[in-house]
Amino acid sequence: MKRVVLVGLALFIAGAAPAEEMKEPHISVVRVDWDAAAAGLAAPPASTTDAFSKLNKSVDAGFPGIAKSSVPVLLPFDVEGFTKDRAANPDISSDKAMENADRFMRSGFRATKFFVTGPAGYDSAFALTLADVPELSDIRYADPVYVLFSGFGMTYQLDGPALPEGELVKALQDDFPGIRRYLHESYIRYGFERFGVTYVAAIYCLDTRPRRKVLTCKQADHVMERFLHALKLAGGAPGAALPSAATIPLDRPKDTSKEFTYFSPGSLIPNTGLKKDLGGRAEYTVYARLRFPLKDAPDFANSQSFNNWGDCDFTGRSVRNPHKKDQSYSCNVNGRPLAFNESAPGNYSYPWRDNFCEHRRYFVGQCPGGEGHQGQDIRPSSCTLFNDGADRCLPYQHEVVAAHDGFILRARRQEAIYLFVNTADAHVRVRYMHMNPNLLDADGIVSGKLVHAGEAIGKVGNYNNGERGTTYHLHFDMQVPTKVGWVFVNPYMTLVSAYERLIGARGVEIKDGDQVPAVAGVSPVIQHPDEKPAVSQIPTPQSDVPAVVSEKPHKAVERPHRKSRHVRKRRSHRDS
Repeated sequence: MKRVVLVGLALFIAGAAPAEEMKEPHISVVRVDWDAAAAGLAAPPASTTDAFSKLNKSVDAGFPGIAKSSVPVLLPFDVEGFTKDRAANPDISSDKAMENADRFMRSGFRATKFFVTGPAGYDSAFALTLADVPELSDIRYADPVYVLFSGFGMTYQLDGPALPEGELVKALQDDFPGIRRYLHESYIRYGFERFGVTYVAAIYCLDTRPRRKVLTCKQADHVMERFLHALKLAGGAPGAALPSAATIPLDRPKDTSKEFTYFSPGSLIPNTGLKKDLGGRAEYTVYARLRFPLKDAPDFANSQSFNNWGDCDFTGRSVRNPHKKDQSYSCNVNGRPLAFNESAPGNYSYPWRDNFCEHRRYFVGQCPGGEGHQGQDIRPSSCTLFNDGADRCLPYQHEVVAAHDGFILRARRQEAIYLFVNTADAHVRVRYMHMNPNLLDADGIVSGKLVHAGEAIGKVGNYNNGERGTTYHLHFDMQVPTKVGWVFVNPYMTLVSAYERLIGARGVEIKDGDQVPAVAGVSPVIQHPDEKPAVSQIPTPQSDVPAVVSEKPHKAVERPHRKSRHVRKRRSHRDS
């Protein structure tokens, strides 16, 4: 492990204020009424367990693993028709049976390769091409619409700002009593309870004028109603153990690190919140026991926009277009001295800095003001330069790894990777950004792939709508299920906890009023010109990809700012 020299660290540790303890998340576990679920079957047998056992055995050919769901599984699937087809063709191969299952999808929806079940419930994704549906063919949106649908065995109770109450959907009350419509973090969500379980369907949309490349939220409503009316009970495991409201081990290493320091959660770089008087989210919750997402240490969590070489998130710079290496400038919001050099010591040094609620125009319900960055920027152990005069780091020098055992949700040619975790003590999904899509495709990092904690899934890059579209870093964010579906939470302390296990030592928290140690960052690595890696060809856009993966976060109906078109245009080369 490369070591970062901390000047006077011993004196700093001795005088540091005690760190606030990490906290477990607040989790509510459902009580499933399996008898009520069995009563809804066409021919309910005497035994609920036998009913679902037979159902699972039939449907598993089309949706593998359905018998592992701790909650009843609802799908837009003709279960009876598929069951009869299986009975008529008992010797058909499993591959052919899965192929045949596509013929029994209801209302024009198509299954994807993403279907994940486990102790915490299930998650699934389905596609609908509007041009193929006469009732919806007047909608000009050209790409397939993707619906993410989940049944939650557990939901998280968040300590931050209240979740939206939503509005009752009167037209659906007869079929889905109590169903509510929510617009939150750029997704239309319809949530309802059945058999004691919370189910949420979500579609990415924007509140703007209809265009071929933009699905409006009003258009999404029509797709959602069609999806909900297509749902049928398809399986589940009455004997499956539900998660305990128990709990994530919060054990921390006994020894204190001589190097690793971190600012308290919510402590942004001064004046880099949505507004000058708005800070971050002081969240000490560890939402899951993760493996740190970079393979090796040291690693440096800090801002890629408001540190050296950063663009200040277009809030203005003292030098409009710095171009010379080490040229001095500052962000107008705080005047903090910066250098036009991506390898500058401040970028590759401790202490860590939270930037979950840093200035961005993306919806984040848990941030003050409702907007922020959505996740955490992480730089790897060092910056490799092409030569002494280079001001940018070369990509693909450090491995990114799976943060937990789980399943991938990612379409080909897309840079975002979602990893879904479904265990007895955690139901989370984490997102990785800025790796090269071509390299991910070549490595088979696509929807449905099972990965294990610590397994390499890519290399740190600077890809954002194209090569060199952002700085050399990994964007990592986290979402948890709630009554309104998946929502962003601050991953900062979850990452601190994971990093302490990686390095085998406890970090030192820098709280308000504590002395900040002087630091010397990791020196850049100078690479011989002949060793420069080839830049992969930028992939062309692909239309048939899930919106949950392909779309950048955009503003929707909640948008309080008027100059959105100008902001979106400038954001084409921005971090997510």
